[in-house]
Amino acid sequence: STLAELPQGRSPIATHVVAPLEQPAHLSRAWARIREEVSHGQQAYVVCPRIGDGAQVEADSDEENPEVEGGPRAPDSEGADEARRPPLAVLDLAPLLEGGPLAGLRVGVLHGRLPADDKDDVMRRFAAGVAQPDAIDVLVATTVIEVGVDVPNATVMVVMDADRFGVSQLHQLRGRVGRGSAPGLCLLVTESPAGSPARERLLAVAGSTDGFELSRIDLQARREGDVLGATQSGRRSSLRLLSVLRDEDVIVAARDAAGEVVAADPTLANHAALAQAVAALVDDEQADFLEKS
Repeated sequence: STLAELPQGRSPIATHVVAPLEQPAHLSRAWARIREEVSHGQQAYVVCPRIGDGAQVEADSDEENPEVEGGPRAPDSEGADEARRPPLAVLDLAPLLEGGPLAGLRVGVLHGRLPADDKDDVMRRFAAGVAQPDAIDVLVATTVIEVGVDVPNATVMVVMDADRFGVSQLHQLRGRVGRGSAPGLCLLVTESPAGSPARERLLAVAGSTDGFELSRIDLQARREGDVLGATQSGRRSSLRLLSVLRDEDVIVAARDAAGEVVAADPTLANHAALAQAVAALVDDEQADFLEKS
């Protein structure tokens, strides 16, 4: 079965790409939208790809880069990463917003390096609503909010350096708004050039709320890795002639045929040539992985 509807109690989410290098006024408008929502009793998220209390390191320079909470940046083929500025950080942006476009609003910060008690306190204040004396109007956070956060009063999200995130991650993030009766708004801020792969990914996210469609776009960008092994992304695969996306129908038909053969002959005793071919193609590590999966 396929779940193709919004969960009960959710509202539609409008998503737009904001390119401040091309239209500087659009970023100012994004901050103005946050102020408007807060003036109507709503709350907002601002998401950054980096925490900001460590070395100034590029988001995609290291698969295990601890400075970037969301992990390595989404793959890109633009080839100009060395010239790009470091990704924006929570601890750098929050005070700039407090003293600038969001002055007068109650701004909080949340990231994975905060002590557990501090994280709980921030989320309590944000989830309690704007009427509380210690409430938070705008939460500047990393991807720590990606899952498990349910604040129906939050209606707008601004994702800074949105091209640093993958398609599926952006889809998960924007799901933090529109969780109540008021519609949600997600603004994807990027400096990626028009027509670039990064910009096209963001436009794809803005153009669809279909998680299945977006997961295919994400898979196309990241590649499937080795579906017969433990590598979960990348171009290294034991499939030599097949592509998971391009040859989906062939793979499904092959799986169905294999299921019928194994159901009738579990040990392949009557399919000696097939058993020999499988033994030659699947090593012990792959066999162990397939057995577990």
